[in-house]
Amino acid sequence: MDTRRDVFQAIADPTRRAILALIAMQAMTPNAIAGHFNTSRQAVSKHIQILAECQLLTYEQTGREIVYHFNPVKMKEIDIWVEQFRKMWEVKFEQLDDVLNKNNDIKQ
Repeated sequence: MDTRRDVFQAIADPTRRAILALIAMQAMTPNAIAGHFNTSRQAVSKHIQILAECQLLTYEQTGREIVYHFNPVKMKEIDIWVEQFRKMWEVKFEQLDDVLNKNNDIKQ
């Protein structure tokens, strides 16, 4: 499948994040995935299609059965992008801790 959607656009939807969480635990068929949601099978299939287009899910087909698998390599790309912000915020929180500790020392 060609990737035509942005990965971040795909994970912005809570249903798609829930699907990723399910499939990260174990590979599943579309019907098994749909059984976890209170929505139509077609709606779940559309979410699966978007995740597959973004390569967050891979699939294997055996006869008429399709089984979807989580793609940790693609998810790692998201983690790498988020990591830069995680590091930045850790520095900011450390600076805030320093200010609060100094302020607390002054009051005592």
